[in-house]
Amino acid sequence: METNFINELHIVGITVRTTNENGRAKKDIPALWQKFFAENVSAKVENKLNDNIYCIYTDYEKDHTKPYTTIVGYAVQNVNIVPEGLVAKFIAGGTYTKFTAKGKLDAGAVYNEWLNIWNTAIDRNYTTDFEVYDEKSLNQIDAEVNIFVAVK
Repeated sequence: METNFINELHIVGITVRTTNENGRAKKDIPALWQKFFAENVSAKVENKLNDNIYCIYTDYEKDHTKPYTTIVGYAVQNVNIVPEGLVAKFIAGGTYTKFTAKGKLDAGAVYNEWLNIWNTAIDRNYTTDFEVYDEKSLNQIDAEVNIFVAVK
C-alpha cells in the first residue's frame, strides 16, 4: 500500500445508487458498466482530460456496508457542459491509499481487491473512493486497475 495526494478531479458520467447489502452492488455496478458502453458515454462527454475511465464511489450513507453512489465516467477540464442524462461529481483533493487489482476483470479481480480493502485496517474517510481504468486495464486477462481509497 502506498499513500498519494490526489488533486481534485471533476468526473462526468452515469450513476447508480446501490449498496453492498444482500449482494445488490454485485448486480447494479456491472449493469452500470453495461449501460456505460451500450450508451456510448465516451462520445457524449466533452472536454475529457484523457481516455481513462473512472469508477467513483461517493455519497456514502455511513460506510461500505450502507448505500452509496457509483459513477462511471471521465475526468473533465470543467463541468460547464454536462450532457443530458449524465451527472457531474468531483473527487475531492486529499490523501488516498492506493491498491492495485490484478488479474481477469471478468473473473472479479477488482471486486476481490475491494474485499481485501474492506478487511484492511486503514482509517477511511468514506468521502470518495475511485478506480482508474487506463491502458493497463485493457488486457482483460492480465489487467491492472488502480484503486484509490480516501483516508484520514
